[in-house]
Amino acid sequence: MAYLFVHFREKTTPDGEQVYFGLSKDGFGWEAVNHGQPILWAYYGDKGVRDFTIIKCGATGKYHIIATDLSLAYGMRNQYHHSWDEIGRKGSKCFSVWESTDLVSWSEQRLVQFGDKDFGCLWAPDIIFDRERGDYVVHWSSSHRCNDYGQKAIYYSRTKDFGTFSKPEVLYRKEGSGVIDSAMYEEEGKYYLFVKSEGNPHRIILLESEHVTGPFARVEAFDESMAAIEAGQYEAPTAVRLEDGRWCLFLDYYGVPGEGQGYVPFVADSLASGRFVRSDEKFHFPYGFKHGTIIKISEEEYGRVRDFYH
Repeated sequence: MAYLFVHFREKTTPDGEQVYFGLSKDGFGWEAVNHGQPILWAYYGDKGVRDFTIIKCGATGKYHIIATDLSLAYGMRNQYHHSWDEIGRKGSKCFSVWESTDLVSWSEQRLVQFGDKDFGCLWAPDIIFDRERGDYVVHWSSSHRCNDYGQKAIYYSRTKDFGTFSKPEVLYRKEGSGVIDSAMYEEEGKYYLFVKSEGNPHRIILLESEHVTGPFARVEAFDESMAAIEAGQYEAPTAVRLEDGRWCLFLDYYGVPGEGQGYVPFVADSLASGRFVRSDEKFHFPYGFKHGTIIKISEEEYGRVRDFYH
């Protein structure tokens, strides 16, 4: 078993907002793929992509990458006039999508519209398989006309084939603050949803539910384990279950400019416990990975990706 990390790099040039891969044999030590250069480029939409998720469809065996359609390198200077508010209101209603059967031969980028005219920019998609319904749930954060594009909520859409998607519905809305950067995982029949709360607290929080679409309850033990880290400095949670059964949660640290940014690992015996311990000394990254998703891959797939991009 091995691990693939699909991510971007926080750079001021357009090459940073493209598709990058990282590989690991154990989830602890990571290596860059393609000599740290992009694997895929976005040529449509905003011509930049961020906040990736990747999943393997059990029915077809295909891998699907879905990403935020946004380029700060181009768009912030151009159509968004250096305004995050304009991005939130007028940004893309689409996600960028790629497919592959082998992780090295990828389809051309396509744009899939998830939001209608009432949505603001669609951010940070994530995907989970719903065992109850036998389909996939794509969820993301967005502002909406219903509250004048104010505090963001998490929305979701269902799909069986990654070709057609259901009309968006609200997955989770937090009273008193917006929420972004959702990531969901299943453990022992329960579903655990990480989100970044934009206030009260300004931290990552963890929620649990019997069902993919909720209702969700707060895991208070997680709040206690995160109490020591700086508020408002971490985002983009992504997690993976290691071979020894423990969970590794990666949080994207953005509290400093430039090379100091990137993922910080926290380890827990289980999601249900909610008790994650920071474990920097055990992990190595070749550079600052930004907002992405980790999946398990086979030893054969690890070798294929590594050799193809060597």
